[in-house]
Amino acid sequence: MLKIEHLTKRFGGLLAVNDVSTTIETGKINAIIGPNGAGKTTFFNLIAGVHKPTSGTITLQGDDVTSLRPDQVAQLGVARTFQTTSLFDMATVLDNLIVGHRLRTRSGLLDVLRGSSLLREEERICREKARDALNFVGGSHLENRMAGDISQEERKRVAFALALATNPRLLLLDEPAGGVNPDETQGLAELIRKIVKSGITVCLIEHKMNMIMSLADKIMVLSYGEKIAEGTPAEIRANPVVIDAYLGSDHADA
Repeated sequence: MLKIEHLTKRFGGLLAVNDVSTTIETGKINAIIGPNGAGKTTFFNLIAGVHKPTSGTITLQGDDVTSLRPDQVAQLGVARTFQTTSLFDMATVLDNLIVGHRLRTRSGLLDVLRGSSLLREEERICREKARDALNFVGGSHLENRMAGDISQEERKRVAFALALATNPRLLLLDEPAGGVNPDETQGLAELIRKIVKSGITVCLIEHKMNMIMSLADKIMVLSYGEKIAEGTPAEIRANPVVIDAYLGSDHADA
């Protein structure tokens, strides 16, 4: 799905990502782990076009996307969620989600002023796609709730639905289980499996190691901006460099 070669990002004197090469494999649950400040979110921002790399290349299914803007990357099928779920709290959940499919529409200001048939049809499609995405994540009962009134776990599901409404091929999840309890974490893990079964490739950043070790097909470990290991959960759990840098002896014995 995605090929990253020698990716480097400097912010002044800070080397946030240093010569990282990896692949995000199609149809798999790919994970990125590492201590705070390891460069994980910066790595996501480079893929999504938020930051431009200092050097290196990013290729999406054969197309060079290294220098594209975030909206252009999204148009090609890369969606993401964020550590903090930001919604329009004074709007309904459904109205929040309608924004997602606007990425795929063609109507403009002139259509709005005229109330064109194209605008009306695209609004219908956006509403339909929003409902489909909300139903997929198990949140159809939230449709008419104000976004500011729903729980943290429900906000996470709505964030998933917002990303899914853009019709992605690759979904980047930044700490999708942050701030939720163990039962809710398990539910979100099941949702991630469901997303992959539907044909969407997933790459996630997460600090909950029990979740990652039971969920991921492939894990890359970053430390101080550098890739220090990559492999299956079993390989990562047994890697002495990773144990020393991040996991600790408890995971080595697991």
